[in-house]
Amino acid sequence: MQRREILMTAVVTFAAMASAVPAHAQTYPTRPIRLIVPFAPGGVADTSARVVADRLGQRLGQSVVVENKPGASGNIGTQQVALSEPDGYTLLLGFDGTMVINPHVYAKVPFDTLKDFAPISKIGDAALILVANPNVPAKNLKDLVAYSKTLPDGLSYGSAGTGSTPHLAGELLKARTGIKMTHVPYKGGGQAMGDLVGGTLPVLYTAVAGAHQFVKNGKATAIAVSSASRVPSLPDVPTMIESGIANIEVNSWVGLFAPAKTPAPIVDKLQKTLNAVVNEPDTRDRLLTLGIVPSGNTPAEFRKQVDADLRMYGDIVKQAKIHVD
Repeated sequence: MQRREILMTAVVTFAAMASAVPAHAQTYPTRPIRLIVPFAPGGVADTSARVVADRLGQRLGQSVVVENKPGASGNIGTQQVALSEPDGYTLLLGFDGTMVINPHVYAKVPFDTLKDFAPISKIGDAALILVANPNVPAKNLKDLVAYSKTLPDGLSYGSAGTGSTPHLAGELLKARTGIKMTHVPYKGGGQAMGDLVGGTLPVLYTAVAGAHQFVKNGKATAIAVSSASRVPSLPDVPTMIESGIANIEVNSWVGLFAPAKTPAPIVDKLQKTLNAVVNEPDTRDRLLTLGIVPSGNTPAEFRKQVDADLRMYGDIVKQAKIHVD
């Protein structure tokens, strides 16, 4: 009798747990999934989304359709996902610039990163690099810092725009080293790289993917990368930490998010599927070509990083007094 009672209790408990999971979560997905990219086609965020979308759809048994919703530095498309039904059929390609920097540099942001989204998993990290025009008499970070201090106005350094990840990385570098640099915002990394190669911009903080070919052909001098370890595509370039700057690790990341209150079973299924995708050799190779080092993680780990980055960038923005009207 005692064994029967234990068995019946287990059955009742299991049934209660099953009934607590929405029916659509148990059968998910049963129709195509929209993956919103809050930027125009062609950028790293858009391309990385398309790299994983096809394979994600194949593994899930439903199409994952990429939709570009650009505007306001990613705020418009991101808000659209925040307001979407939390059923797993509208997802966001999250970018660190939108998710953890915009909330600090914009006076009003139409979403709350921690309250309005359920992190699924990071896709990977896009390493950043500090490069100089070959005419700048510095081949490493120590020499660049010393050289900047010999100039009355210091060095001008470019980035993809005010409030961009490279901009904030540059401000963090200034705070940690005392290097004399003045920020010059561009409308994109490509335009800034053109000025660096042309000689009108001495220093640029940008994504490795955008600088790689210029470093290889000698048109730009690689000073250091700000990732925790050296990047596979430029193995001879040291990290900031190796260059003697402790506590400086800045990457630009991309990952998947769902609207808040999306059922946990759906989030878990998406996370496991995405991690399987980014670990496929072909997918890894395609991401590495974009300058993205695949690094899938769990929803809890991703949320922890998002929270930490929000605090880190908040401090940098406040100290540097950065704002976008």
